[in-house]
Amino acid sequence: MSIFVNSDSRVIVQGMTGAEGRKHTARMLASGTHIVGGTNPRKAGTFVSFSSGGADDPVEIPVFGTVAEAREKTGANVSVIFVPPAFAKGAALEAIDAGIETVVVITEGIPVHDSVEFVHRALEKGTRLIGPNCPGIITPDETNVGITPADITGTGRIGLVSKSGTLTYQLMYELRDIGFTTGLGIGGDPVVGTTHIDALAAFEEDPDTDLVVMIGEIGGDAEERAAQWISKNMTKPVVAYIAGFTAPEGKTMGHAGAIVSGSAGTAAAKAQALEAVGVRVGRTPSQTALIVRELLGQ
Repeated sequence: MSIFVNSDSRVIVQGMTGAEGRKHTARMLASGTHIVGGTNPRKAGTFVSFSSGGADDPVEIPVFGTVAEAREKTGANVSVIFVPPAFAKGAALEAIDAGIETVVVITEGIPVHDSVEFVHRALEKGTRLIGPNCPGIITPDETNVGITPADITGTGRIGLVSKSGTLTYQLMYELRDIGFTTGLGIGGDPVVGTTHIDALAAFEEDPDTDLVVMIGEIGGDAEERAAQWISKNMTKPVVAYIAGFTAPEGKTMGHAGAIVSGSAGTAAAKAQALEAVGVRVGRTPSQTALIVRELLGQ
């Protein structure tokens, strides 16, 4: 099985006609994602041709003026957003208000007050919001909503939730022979929609997931809160990696939310909180992968 998306997901791409949207739409199509349309008010009624690598090349994807129109005419239930930061809030709010069930925001550099507004709206409407500033979500051999390379792993027994896109890719590649039910990047901004706890709860309910890899980083207290949730609710093994053991205090490291202030939010503190509830924490990505292999007997 999978969490949040699967082969039945019908995906629209907001920003499909831009350079990034066009590039990643082609990659998503090539990995089997069922993309039913894109949106651009200035190009409504046109089509964009893509090569899917299949017998039905080229694929003609329709462009709609609004998300509501795209949803009405295609039955879309997932949207992935590739628009510049200044327009991301409007795009996310449009998708949420149109009744899209799952909205994935890839855009990075969105002002925090904008993220607060559309994350709050998603919570009000019951919309599954993933991101912003994330690689998206992939269920290997079923669907790939975002920018994760589809050829680095296959389907298998592991669930993955991560703040970091690059570390998502590395762990998927290191454990490619075992494979994944779903790989989910939740993003590294201070405010995100789907959290570690949301993903852990979904993987706990997924009968095909035998173990969960959780990747965190310095800053905030999301990993500490996840540790408390794990101690009370998780029956499956969780293996963690926290990026930033050597990060200097007071300096933002990569992601907007990755900053240490005082003793709170350090990698050491997060690892200690997780290990206190039985989560094994690798000190490097490769050591984390070795722990996973040990626990799964592979």
